[in-house]
Amino acid sequence: MQAVIDFFSFSDPNIRYVVLGSMLLAASSAIVGVFIVLKKKALIGDAVSHSVLPGICAAFLFAGNKNIPLMIIGAFISGWLAIVIIDFITRNSKIKKDAAISIILTVFFGLGVVMLTHIQHSGYASQSGLESFIFGNAAALIGNDVIVFSIIAIILVITVITFFKEFELTAFDEPYAKTLGLPVSRLELLLTTLTVLAVVTGITAVGVVLMAAMLITPAAAARFWSDNIRKIVIISACFGAFSGLAGAFISYMAPAMPTGPWMVVASSFIAFFSFFFAPKRGSVFLWWNKRQHLKTTDEENILKIFYQLGEPSGYFEGEYSVSKLMEKRTVGQDRFKSALNRLKGQNLIERVGEDWLLTKKGMKESARIVRLHRLWELYLTKYMQMPAHKVHENAEMIEHVLTPELEKELEIQLGFPDRDPHESVIPRI
Repeated sequence: MQAVIDFFSFSDPNIRYVVLGSMLLAASSAIVGVFIVLKKKALIGDAVSHSVLPGICAAFLFAGNKNIPLMIIGAFISGWLAIVIIDFITRNSKIKKDAAISIILTVFFGLGVVMLTHIQHSGYASQSGLESFIFGNAAALIGNDVIVFSIIAIILVITVITFFKEFELTAFDEPYAKTLGLPVSRLELLLTTLTVLAVVTGITAVGVVLMAAMLITPAAAARFWSDNIRKIVIISACFGAFSGLAGAFISYMAPAMPTGPWMVVASSFIAFFSFFFAPKRGSVFLWWNKRQHLKTTDEENILKIFYQLGEPSGYFEGEYSVSKLMEKRTVGQDRFKSALNRLKGQNLIERVGEDWLLTKKGMKESARIVRLHRLWELYLTKYMQMPAHKVHENAEMIEHVLTPELEKELEIQLGFPDRDPHESVIPRI
């Protein structure tokens, strides 16, 4: 417990540097990552992160020591050059973009490993720890590194805010952006530059191998929580910042654990949690929603059966056995009986011995469902020009999701009709 208190008190400058640096680089890269994800260019981040290693090694060879600002510049040039080459190959050959990315990624990373091996065997006095750029070493961050991260993070955030509307439009509707006269190619170049800058910012803490995850994973996780791009950007930044904090905390509590990889693990955990439990988009929510919709569909179909059985005689208070009701609908008996019990609980039907009948409330509800079905059939034949014998299945699906507002609109559009395309009476409620 004392270790936890010591960590969150941030009294140790070392802790402050690591936490602030990790959170800054993770949050800023996550903001840029949103637009990469929306434009379906996630592989670009991976290509950039692997392509910066030659630039790091070249900067070291030029300076003769580990000069962080100079190495970031070298990494930026190397990553940006890789993107330019990828675009050049794609435009001037039959090679697809995914293949071009794979080629450049492996070539640049291989070249970087060769240069790194050369440095390690060349007897440079300051080359110790240079291999940490592959997997990162956040624990080695110092105050000057945090200052550099802060400057780059501010540049990234200000640029994104300045060009937010343009990035938003090109992400969702690039052809429309071109018709408006926006310089789409220049915006693409700017976004690519921001991507490279975001990646090179994090190489010190996370490393060239794992940095792509910090660019893409928070943004992909945030996409599950909202449809509003502004909210997605904010959520993504929060997820990235939390991942940085979590990685630093785990590394502090277990010194043998590296910060960078744990940042990626924390970010991945958030992504998996979002995939399963995010409201509206999470798989658990979708499963539950589908299950509830299936239950509602079964219940409404059974009420419709009661109406159809009573319609020929106009007597809707008849009692029917389960077998009689099931003649109209092919559903498993257990599922059918379960729906009957739920309808009973809603006071829409009641049981008399072994038979079932509609309550007054159930009669009104069954008429409403049949009404929606027949209104939609009429709409399809009148406005969609569908043959009358083909509209039934479509109406079977739609009747369960039509709202009262749509029902009123259908009535107005159809002129308050009395009969459907099959000349069946449309019930009045």
